[in-house]
Amino acid sequence: MSKSLFVRKVSSSSLSLDYTVLSHTFSNVETHNIICCPWQNDFPYIPEVTFQIVHSSDVIGLHYTVQEDFLRAQAIRPNENVWEDSCVEFFISLDQKQTYFNFEFNILGTGLIGYGSAVKSERNRLAAGEIELVNSITQVIKTSTSKKWEIFILIPKILLTQEDISGRVLHGNFYKCGDALPQPHFITWNNIENPKPNFHLPQYFGELNFE
Repeated sequence: MSKSLFVRKVSSSSLSLDYTVLSHTFSNVETHNIICCPWQNDFPYIPEVTFQIVHSSDVIGLHYTVQEDFLRAQAIRPNENVWEDSCVEFFISLDQKQTYFNFEFNILGTGLIGYGSAVKSERNRLAAGEIELVNSITQVIKTSTSKKWEIFILIPKILLTQEDISGRVLHGNFYKCGDALPQPHFITWNNIENPKPNFHLPQYFGELNFE
C-alpha cells in the first residue's frame, strides 16, 4: 500500500538560506521516518533517518536528519557519485509517475539531479549550473558514541515546472543510501518490492499532497 503525506505551504521568507530560520520553520512540521529496508537480507544495516517537507510559492524545502555509524564524503562536484557517500535522496513525479526528477545530495551538499522515465537510457542529468541553484545547509554532530548529521535542501520550483503545484497530488519517494560505506544500505520511505536495490521504480512512489 502506498503511503501519503501532506506538504504544508509556508511563506517564502520561511525558506531563506539561514540555519536559525530553517530550524524554526521545520520545528512544527510533521516528521516522517525512512525505515523500509526492502533488501534487508543482503543489506541488514538500518541507520536512523527522518525527513520533513514543505513548500513555498517558489521553493520545495526538505530537512533530513541522519544518525549512522560511518560517514563518507568523497563527491565534491555536481553529478559525481554522491550515492556512494552518506547520501539522502528525493524523487518526485509531476505526471502520474511517467517521468520524474531524482535529487541526490551527500553530507557535503554535493548534488546530482536527473530527469526522465524509469528507462535508464531515457534519463538525463541536469547541468552543473542548474544543480548549483539548489541551496543546502548541513551540520554534523560527532560524539564518542554516534555520528549525527542533518541537511536542509532548498529546491527552486523552476527546476521542476513553470506551473503552480499548489493544490496538486504529486508522487514521490524519499531515500537514504551509502553504497560505498563500510555498512552499505538502501532504505526507503515508501516500500519497494524488487529483488535487488533499485530506487528508480516510480510505480512504488507514494502520494505527495501539496497544500
